[in-house]
Amino acid sequence: MVLWLVIGAVLVGLVVLALSAGSLAGRLRPLRRAATTLLGRQVEAEKLQAAAFTLAQEAETLRLKAEITQERLAAIKVKDGPRGR
Repeated sequence: MVLWLVIGAVLVGLVVLALSAGSLAGRLRPLRRAATTLLGRQVEAEKLQAAAFTLAQEAETLRLKAEITQERLAAIKVKDGPRGR
């Protein structure tokens, strides 16, 4: 008789464990999808960061070119003197 009670208690425990594991697995699916989405966004953010860095470098290059051009224009104006007007 005691053996049947122990077997019944073990079976009830296994059923409860199986039900809770199924519930947990159901909750993990959306988390897995969210993690996959976040990884995709991380890759996209890294690409955008690299593009932003490239744009910043190009902007700095253009700024330097504009500075050089202004200096050359100023030198040309000084060189022309009163004739330029």
